Amino acid sequence: MHMDVITTHINADFDCLGAMVAAKLLYPEAEMVFPGAQERNLREFFAQSPYLEDNFTRIKDVDLDRIERLILVDVCQADRIGPFGAVALKPEVDVSIYDHHPGEAMLKATTVCIEKVGATVSIFTRLFQEKGIRPDSQTATVMMLGLYEDTGSLLFSSTTRNDFDAASFLFSCGADLNVVADFLTQELTAEQVALLHELIDSRSVLTVKGVDISIAHASAENFIGDLAVLSHKLKDMENLNALLVVARMGDRIFMVGRSRIPEVDVGEIFNEFGGGGHAFAASATVRHETLVQILDRIPDVLARHIKPVCEARHLMSFPVKSIEIGASIQKARETMNRYNLNALPVLQEGRVVGTISRQIADKAAHHKLDQATVSEYMNREIESISPALSIDSLKELIVGHGHRIVPVVEGETLVGVVTRTDLLRYLATGGQSSLRGKTKKGGDAFTRQQHLSRLLQAQLPPKIFNLLKEFGQIGDRLGIRVYAVGGFVRDLLLRQTNLDVDIVIEGEGIPFARQVEQVMECRVRTHERFGTAIIVFPDGFKVDIASTRTEYYLEPGALPKVEHSSIKLDLYRRDFTINTMALALNNDQFGDLLDFFQAQKDLSDGAIRVLHNLSFVEDPTRVFRAIRFEQRLNFSLGRHTEALLKSAVRMGFVEKIGGIRVYNELLHIFNEADPVASVKRMATLDLLGCLHPALVWDEDSSHLFEEARRALHWYELLYTGTACRGWLVYLLCLLATLRPAQVAEFCQRLNVPPRIRLILLEERRAALTVKLKLDQALQQNNTPRNSQLYRWFKPFSIEIVVFLMAFCSTEESRQSISRYMTHLCNVKTSLNGRSLQKLGLKSGPNFKTILDLLLAARLDGRATNEQDEISLVKKRFLKHFQS
Repeated sequence: MHMDVITTHINADFDCLGAMVAAKLLYPEAEMVFPGAQERNLREFFAQSPYLEDNFTRIKDVDLDRIERLILVDVCQADRIGPFGAVALKPEVDVSIYDHHPGEAMLKATTVCIEKVGATVSIFTRLFQEKGIRPDSQTATVMMLGLYEDTGSLLFSSTTRNDFDAASFLFSCGADLNVVADFLTQELTAEQVALLHELIDSRSVLTVKGVDISIAHASAENFIGDLAVLSHKLKDMENLNALLVVARMGDRIFMVGRSRIPEVDVGEIFNEFGGGGHAFAASATVRHETLVQILDRIPDVLARHIKPVCEARHLMSFPVKSIEIGASIQKARETMNRYNLNALPVLQEGRVVGTISRQIADKAAHHKLDQATVSEYMNREIESISPALSIDSLKELIVGHGHRIVPVVEGETLVGVVTRTDLLRYLATGGQSSLRGKTKKGGDAFTRQQHLSRLLQAQLPPKIFNLLKEFGQIGDRLGIRVYAVGGFVRDLLLRQTNLDVDIVIEGEGIPFARQVEQVMECRVRTHERFGTAIIVFPDGFKVDIASTRTEYYLEPGALPKVEHSSIKLDLYRRDFTINTMALALNNDQFGDLLDFFQAQKDLSDGAIRVLHNLSFVEDPTRVFRAIRFEQRLNFSLGRHTEALLKSAVRMGFVEKIGGIRVYNELLHIFNEADPVASVKRMATLDLLGCLHPALVWDEDSSHLFEEARRALHWYELLYTGTACRGWLVYLLCLLATLRPAQVAEFCQRLNVPPRIRLILLEERRAALTVKLKLDQALQQNNTPRNSQLYRWFKPFSIEIVVFLMAFCSTEESRQSISRYMTHLCNVKTSLNGRSLQKLGLKSGPNFKTILDLLLAARLDGRATNEQDEISLVKKRFLKHFQS
C-alpha cells in the first residue's frame, strides 16, 4: 500500500512543526514524520503535548519504498532531509515543496510554493484563507509558535507584511500566546551557558572587502540544542552586523549564520557547506570535516560571496566645483559661499595641483589679501586618489593626514572629490549603507539602503507603477539615470496616497521627455529656460520632468540661480530632509532608495529639519512650507530648525520675499485639509505680522475658521455643481477683522491678483453691508422675503456667501443664507425676452423691469408656473407697453 509523507529538515524547529501540522490540513491522508533530531525546545514541547506526539509517525516505522508522495516544508534540498533525500530523488515519487528560503540545489517538484516571508507558516495561512480553512485553536497555537520563532516575535528584519497578516489570522483562530511565550523564552541550561561563554571567548573579526564579519567557534562532546538561540544572543549582546557560528558537537559540525546587512548573504554562504536559509538567517550541518577544516575554508568562501562595501568612487561627489590656479582669493571665497563648500580643488591646465580651504581664504581676506591669487596660499601637499581606493586607505588620508578634501582622478582628469563630511557620514552609519545610483561618469552615490520595488507595486495603481518602469527603461536606452523624487517618495514611505510624480534626470530632462513622447501616447510642454518639461497623458495625468540641478542665492529671499549637477547636489537643494529622497527607476536598480541626508530617520522621528543653517535665509518661503508639512504630517519642527525659523522671522527675511510668492504659499496652506492648525502655528511663530501688522489670532479667529470648515462641508453636500474655492473662504476669514484700508495694504503687500483683490475689497465690503442689513431685519423680527434675499446675495461670488455663512453670529442669519443657497439662488422665470415679444410687448430697457418683477413673483410664491407669469404680465404691463 502506498503512502504520503509530510516531512522537514533535520534539527527541526517550531516553524517546521507548525508547517507540518498546517500541511496535514491540506493533505489529511499523509503521515507526519521527522527525518531526524529536533531542537530542544521542540522536544520539550512534545513531552508536554502527548496529543500532538500521537499524530506523528516515527521514521523507523516508515517503509521508504512505499512512499508515493513527499511533502516537504521549510526545506527544498535533498541533503537536508535525512533518509528522505534518496526518496525525493526517485523519478516516480511526487514531490511538493512549501518553503520560505529557496536553495541553489532545490529539488525538482510538481508543486512548488516558495515565498519570501519570515516563516513557512505564513505561506500556509495565506493558503488557508484562500481555501476557507480555519485551524482549531491547538493547531493555530502550534503554527503561531513557528511564526514567532522564525520571525523573532515579528521583530527580525526578514519579517514581512504577510507574516503580520498570518499572526492576525492565527490569533483569530484561537492561538494561545501564553503557550507561545512559555516555550520561546525558556532559560538556558548549564551546558548552553558554557557553550555561549566559549563562543564569546573565541569570537574574532574577519574583514573581507571592507566588511567586518564575526566568527565564533566552540566544541562539545555531546549535542547541545538551540545553537540558533545562542547565536541570536551573541549577535544581540555584541551588536554584530554579521555572525558565523561554528560548533563541533560529537562527530558533526553545526553552523549558524546571522546577518543584518545586505553585503553578507548567509544563505548563499551556507549553501557551500551543504546548508541553506535566506539572506539574514541560515544554518548547516557538516559531516566528514573537522572544526579546523571548516574554519580554514571560511575565509575563501567569504571572499567569493561578500559584496564589496565601498570604494572612493562610491563616496565621491561630482560634478566637481574647482578653481583655476590664477583666480583670486575673493573668487575662491565667492565660489565656496555660493555652493556651500569648505574647500576647492585648484586646477592648472586641467590637472589638480592643490586645494584651497574656506578657512585659509577667509584668513587671507581678513589680512586684505583677497585679490591675491589662489596659488599664493593653496595647499600643495595633496594626494589625489583613484576611484578604486579602499575606504581604509581613504580614512588614513583624511583622518590620519588631516586632509579636508581629497581629489579623485582618473589619469590626470578630476572626476570627483571625497570630503571629510562624506567619510564621517559613512563611518557614522557603521557601514550599513549600500551602493546605489550608478552615474554616467561611473561613480556611485552612497546612501542608506532600502529597496522599495515591492512597496511601489503594493501602493501604486498598476498604470503608475508600469509608467515608472517604462521611464527607467527609456533612461537605460539613453544611457542616463532616472529618479522619482520629492513628496512622492516621502508619502510612499509614509503609506500615504500621492500620485504627484516628479521625475529627475541625471542629464538633460527635455530630451528625455521628447523620447517619452515618441514611445508613449502623450504630449510634452517644455520650459527651455529651466530645462524642465511636463508630460501630459490623454487622461489628464501629468508628470513633471527636470534635470538634476543645484541652486545658489545672490541675496536672501531672491529667486535662486540654477546650474546642472548630480543627483546628490540636486537633493541637497531641497527644503527639508524628508523631501530629499530619490527612487532609482533604471532597470538594474529599480526601487532602490537614495537617502543621503537621513530622511528616513527624520520620517521615523516625525521631525521637520532643514539641511543647513542658512536655509530660511536663502529662501524664507520655506518657513511657510515647514509649518504646512508639520501640520499635514502631524510632525514637529526640529529644535534647531525651529530656532532658525524664528531667527529668520525676527531678522525680517520674510518681508524680503516677493509678495506673490508669499501669496502662493498661503494658498497652499489654505488648500490643506485642515488649515486651522497651520494658521495658529503661524501666529505662535509671529508670522501673521509679516503678512500685515494688524493680523491676530484669538479665540474668535479659531471659532470663525471652524465655522468656515463646517460651512464648506455643508456646501459640498449640496452638490450644486458649482465649485467653491475653499482657500479663498479661509483667506476671507483671515482678513475678517481688518478694516478695508488694511485689506488693501495686505493685497498690495502680497501682490494679490486683480480678480481676487476685487473679491477681498469690493465684494467683501458690500457683503458685510448686506450682513448688517440681514442682522438688523432679523433683530426687528422682520424676516426678509425670498426676493429680498436673492437681491442681496446674488451679486456675490459663492466664496463670499459661504464666508458670510461662517461669519454670521446668529442661527437665524445662517438659516436665511441657507435658504438662499438651497432654494433660491438657481430660481429662473419661465418667460424670457422672446416670450414677452410674442405677448405683444415692444423690446427695450423695460424688459429687465418686467423680468425682475416676474423673478420676484416666482421667488415669493406669487407665480408658480408659466401661465401665472403670463397673467401677471397681462395684468401689469400689457396695456402700458403694447405697440
